[in-house]
Amino acid sequence: MWDAEQYLKFTDERARPFMELLARVQCERPAFIADLGCGPGNLTKVLADRWPNAHIVGVDHSTEMLTQAAAHAIPGRMQFIQADVAAWTPREPIDLIVSNAAFQWIGNHDSLLPRLAKFLSPDGTLAVQIPYHFENPAHLEIEAVKADPRWRDVIGGVGLNQQSVRQLAWYVERLHDLGFAVDAWQTTYLHVLSGANPVLEWFKGSALRPLLAKLNAPQTSEFLAELGARFRAAYPPRGEVTLLPFPRLFFVASRKHVVS
Repeated sequence: MWDAEQYLKFTDERARPFMELLARVQCERPAFIADLGCGPGNLTKVLADRWPNAHIVGVDHSTEMLTQAAAHAIPGRMQFIQADVAAWTPREPIDLIVSNAAFQWIGNHDSLLPRLAKFLSPDGTLAVQIPYHFENPAHLEIEAVKADPRWRDVIGGVGLNQQSVRQLAWYVERLHDLGFAVDAWQTTYLHVLSGANPVLEWFKGSALRPLLAKLNAPQTSEFLAELGARFRAAYPPRGEVTLLPFPRLFFVASRKHVVS
């Protein structure tokens, strides 16, 4: 379903939230780190650079992404495994769990948070970044096209929806109930993109992947043409660039101390 090359077209824009998330993580010497939803592994490597003595495992369900990630593996220190993040169980307590732009693909966050909390060591940290674009024109246009009779029966219930991610306060409340001190914030990035229809290209690497996997070739062409026209109207180019506002949620939850 996933296309690593398409996803990496916007490497810098997709990397920035990860870097800003890590800037708030205060783990000094984690022995075991897990990157859940590691994708092509280019950002998992950042974890290895920052914590050179840690053992790191990247977990992802996509064969296509893991094929790219394999190039970043470090024998004996950083490995990548294929597994459903919602079902994966570590071999030992984890000092730092990082998840960047993956939670939106995992259902039932009510059970996910306590499950991950059980995997952490006594002073472990959970650091998460989640796209929150569900009120943005792009998501609303995707939902409108999915509801069209031409595709409704095939992709009407596929992919992300308004319930895929909760509001930030919900995560803070649940994590406090689980005994964590939480540093949480929300940011809207204003991406400056170039190209003929860059917003369409952006979402072809992320939110549209499950939908495109369900469509045959003629349906895909028609679907992308319709959605592309809607995106151009919702995000008109300004000269040679197009502006894409993109909100994201962040939280760093620690049992050891309040993150400041």
